[in-house]
Amino acid sequence: MSARHLSLLCLPAVFGAALLAAQSSQPSVTLTSPNGQITLRLFDAAQPAGDLQYAVEFHGKQLIADSRLGLELASHAALGPGMHKVSADTSTVDETYTIPVGKTSSVRDHYNSVRADFAEAAGHKLTIEARAFDDGIAFRYLVPQQPGLQQVRIAHELTGFTFVKDAVTYPLVLDGFHSSYEDEYQLRMVSGLHKDWLIALPFLAQEPEIGWLAITEADIDHYAGMYLRKGQHPFSLAAELAPRIDEPGIAVDTATPLASPWRVFMIGDEPGRLIESNIVLNLNPPSKIKDTSWIQAGKSAWDWWSGEAAPSVKFKPGMNTATMKHYIDFASASGFQYMLIDAGWALAHRSGPEDYAALADITQVTPEIDMPELLRYAREKHVKIWLWSHWSSVDKYMDQAFPLFEQWGIAGVKIDFMNRDDQQMVDWYRHVLDVAAEHHLMIDFHGAFKPDGVRRTYPNLMTREGVMGKEYLKWSARVTPAHNATLPFTRMLAGPMDYTPGAFGNSNLQNFVPRNFMPMSLGTRAQELALYVVFESPLEMVSDYPEHYEGQRDFDFIKRVPATWDAMHVIGGQPMEWITVARRSGNDWYVGSITNWDQRDIHVPLSFLGDGKYVAEIYADAPDASDVATHTTFATQAVDRNTVLSVHMVSGGGNAIWIHPAAPK
Repeated sequence: MSARHLSLLCLPAVFGAALLAAQSSQPSVTLTSPNGQITLRLFDAAQPAGDLQYAVEFHGKQLIADSRLGLELASHAALGPGMHKVSADTSTVDETYTIPVGKTSSVRDHYNSVRADFAEAAGHKLTIEARAFDDGIAFRYLVPQQPGLQQVRIAHELTGFTFVKDAVTYPLVLDGFHSSYEDEYQLRMVSGLHKDWLIALPFLAQEPEIGWLAITEADIDHYAGMYLRKGQHPFSLAAELAPRIDEPGIAVDTATPLASPWRVFMIGDEPGRLIESNIVLNLNPPSKIKDTSWIQAGKSAWDWWSGEAAPSVKFKPGMNTATMKHYIDFASASGFQYMLIDAGWALAHRSGPEDYAALADITQVTPEIDMPELLRYAREKHVKIWLWSHWSSVDKYMDQAFPLFEQWGIAGVKIDFMNRDDQQMVDWYRHVLDVAAEHHLMIDFHGAFKPDGVRRTYPNLMTREGVMGKEYLKWSARVTPAHNATLPFTRMLAGPMDYTPGAFGNSNLQNFVPRNFMPMSLGTRAQELALYVVFESPLEMVSDYPEHYEGQRDFDFIKRVPATWDAMHVIGGQPMEWITVARRSGNDWYVGSITNWDQRDIHVPLSFLGDGKYVAEIYADAPDASDVATHTTFATQAVDRNTVLSVHMVSGGGNAIWIHPAAPK
């Protein structure tokens, strides 16, 4: 090996050593989590032109090396460089609150915090507020009112993220700021990320022998969404903000005082601990909705996925009253709370059925739909209606439509195709949630950016897309079992996702054909059942057409599984490979396991159960399920908290279990 090749190979090690050597200055502020395992350190600028910086430790080992802090302003000196600490105030919070729907019914919010004030020679001020939880750490920028800064125009953030090691990462690479976040996740070393990539949040990484972390943000309010780009150093990333629509050179234009979103680090020894975290929710303000009794989780029938399939009916399926009644009948018979009527119900001049962008008047109904009759029929069947709308129609007609929907008794609105998170669109999301809450309407954002925990403040936000979900199988083979096994560790870290499971046309890769009419899904039937446990969404679609579920024993699991939970625990897993999740509702537990294209044997300890005897009802891959993906087996087994279940999953397979207390003898 030549000396030149040897020196190139040694660069990462040299770089890491240089990072550690640079940590010699004393921190101006140190903040530690309640359990003492996570530490944030803030460093003054070392010289007048130097940077304000931070670093993060986990279990006494450096996780994030010295990284920049600050805001680059238009027509004003940056805030951060050259600044020194003026004062710091600390506090501790430990409280528990309840939420109407979520992965846990009650949430503990326990952290130590600091507000550190910094200033530079010219007198300009910046405050860093930070909170340290047992499952992560977060900080945000506060720009107080001050002379010369009544208005803040942020061009860029200076926030950096420098890993100590060449971390294993799972990036979602986007093709621009106008994005629905619908793509596959990759597996890359941080040193292998390309400089021209725009990387979405949440961003998952593992630093070997140190820990797992995910970078995301919380409480985006009157600010732009954040992305990541490759930084100047091999192991570093830098923040990138979505530009404003009216002024692309500016990301944020607002009066002081300014509070940025929280820059969040979810941290754990295993990736499953990140999934269990409620840190993103905790970093948002409490609910603005006092009476949340009308906010109810549930499963929904849905007319869009199946491509107008309805083999048993005598009428022509489509966007018409008879078809919607057919789906309402299905929802009622299945015990589902909702029926979602998708695109086409509102009056619009469309060039074709797929012309979703045509501006529809959502205060008017197409002649093919008898809305008063549908609403009467749904009430009779104890089913509530959701309505789909393009965001442009909501934008134009919201003030008239939302009061009308309340009068009709509509449960919620699925709003689609925003595909932006610039400052104006972020403001629009919050305005929609506020107006919807006034009229007792729940919201499902599709064509959406990642969750930021705003559902704590507006719990009428049930779920959102921002994920490449089941719909892509109508025209591609991209939503694979490996993709499914990646989503809980990546996109779902930010919050619930409307992936729309429930396909019963299950197939292996060899027999799969993408098609719009009666679409198929990749992976086994048992995996499809398990998705209702593995994935989180308080509004959960049951996406296939009613006839596809008739006479299917496996459908019993979908009918029974809840859409909101009291507690949850990730038993094990690895991104892109497999995962097992247990969730509790009341006294019952549900366990879901899925694998990628590798067959897999795992052990599932039931130590999370309470005392006493239980019965496990197990829906598993049949021995031939890798060839005939719809085949499952069903078994019951007496279990208790000392039981360890052996689970075998075929290629693309899964396993779904309902565990309930045994009936007294």
